Amino acid sequence: MSLLRCVAGVIALARPINNASTIQTQRHFKRWVSPTLRELAHRVKKQGPQKPEPRSGFVEWNYRSELFAFGKRLNEEFQLPLLQTAFTQRTYAHQEQERQRMLGIAEADLQTADNSQLAAKGAHIAKAYVEAYLQHALPKVPSAGHQAIASYLLGTETLAHVSTHLGTKELIFSTEYPPSSETLAQTLQAIIGALADSSGVERAFLFVRDFICTQLNQKDLLEIWTPEQPLQLLSEVCTERQLGEPEPRLLGDCGKNTVLAAFQVGIYANRQLLGKGFGENVQTATETAAIDALQTVFEMHENRRPFDFRMQLEAKNVKLG
Repeated sequence: MSLLRCVAGVIALARPINNASTIQTQRHFKRWVSPTLRELAHRVKKQGPQKPEPRSGFVEWNYRSELFAFGKRLNEEFQLPLLQTAFTQRTYAHQEQERQRMLGIAEADLQTADNSQLAAKGAHIAKAYVEAYLQHALPKVPSAGHQAIASYLLGTETLAHVSTHLGTKELIFSTEYPPSSETLAQTLQAIIGALADSSGVERAFLFVRDFICTQLNQKDLLEIWTPEQPLQLLSEVCTERQLGEPEPRLLGDCGKNTVLAAFQVGIYANRQLLGKGFGENVQTATETAAIDALQTVFEMHENRRPFDFRMQLEAKNVKLG
């Protein structure tokens, strides 16, 4: 029993019973409470911070009920054996097999499934749907932008963030606690695979849309994808779309010969202003203006129409390969 639980027990024991015979002692703690609490606090400080303990170690823990509640919270129908497999890491499965072998259990019972296959299937489904969704939501963005945004959505950090907020942390069977970001991300992919096997690929697509694609909500796309050579890319896009040759023009400058110099450059095509930007020199201002022009051409500005997260793509529009 940890020291924190000992402290809770001491306080509970020191609390007087609320009846007529103990009215005199209700306003006072026992004499031994104060020195006991000081000693326990000293031991806690000496031992250092307590390591996090998984909820599965609590007496009232019921794993089957937790799995059932997990699916109901997400409003999804899972096959419980598949869902349990989705939460089982390979390292834990190997450890469990070794433990059973040491106990002398027959070899036929040592087959403990892990989530590697479900994770591979879920990753394939998520990648296919995210790419299809970006093509419909951002039709004017080139493939390089789609790849950068898809990499952000399917990256370990984003998937681990989604997995954590779905409540997978306490349900994962792993040899480490708390689970790492890689474990959380792989578990989320396995959950997608388990959902596809339990309720069909269409439900898995909606799951990806509702929990992964929505991470783009109120997100500045320029922070995710910034072209390395914006002026060259703008020239290629303008030539491809027959918008005319982009022409940068100096619109104004301030403090030209000082350390606080600022230049404003605008980029025109066919006498139409595509974008403008500021910088400490003309080159920087030109690149900033080119990025602003690309945002206009690709419809990536912050004031663009919000993403439609109610969009339902048909299975034929998603290339599962």
